[in-house]
Amino acid sequence: MPEIIGSIYQRLRADVLAGAFSTQPELSEHELSTRYGVSRTPIREALARLEHDDLIERVMRGYRIRSGTPTDVLEAYETRIPLEHLAASLAAKRHTELELAALRLLHTHIGESQSLGEARELHTRFHETIWEAAHNSTLESTLRRITSQLRIYDRSTTIPDDRETILAEHDAILLAIGQGDAVRAGELARAHLERTRESRLLAFATQSSGLAR
Repeated sequence: MPEIIGSIYQRLRADVLAGAFSTQPELSEHELSTRYGVSRTPIREALARLEHDDLIERVMRGYRIRSGTPTDVLEAYETRIPLEHLAASLAAKRHTELELAALRLLHTHIGESQSLGEARELHTRFHETIWEAAHNSTLESTLRRITSQLRIYDRSTTIPDDRETILAEHDAILLAIGQGDAVRAGELARAHLERTRESRLLAFATQSSGLAR
């Protein structure tokens, strides 16, 4: 049973983050049980884990996917920015040649991507690879949790296409990591996240003011 619960949790989490339930007001245990072909017990356990991850919240008849506010975004970034700074610094000192090669390949794929959605997925994977290269499991798991929350919050806002800026910032971070410059890698990561924080908040402000196109 633990293996089944873990598998269902991973599948359900991936679908939530991918927006598979964006049109559904609530997540029903019965409907999810049918969707994934399992009993309600592993569904119930998986939903409890997602609630603990702050990706969903309990409502009268079940659960619903959380919707983020500007305050939620600010709180998430308040924690994420120093952790990203630390991850990039550690990655500069601890990365393997394989991890560095993976970062370079992801950077290339982001630049070649024809789809904004695909580019954003690759952007996320770029950051995840930096966390892995830091070789600190607690740091990595905390960043994965925070970033998942931010992806949920993005569902209700329109984030501008800033791939050119992202590529320039990633290029500088990658260079610093490759050179083993922990101080510069950390500071560049901090600046990158501070800019994306402002981009998200601007998207909220644009939407709330009715100026979104």
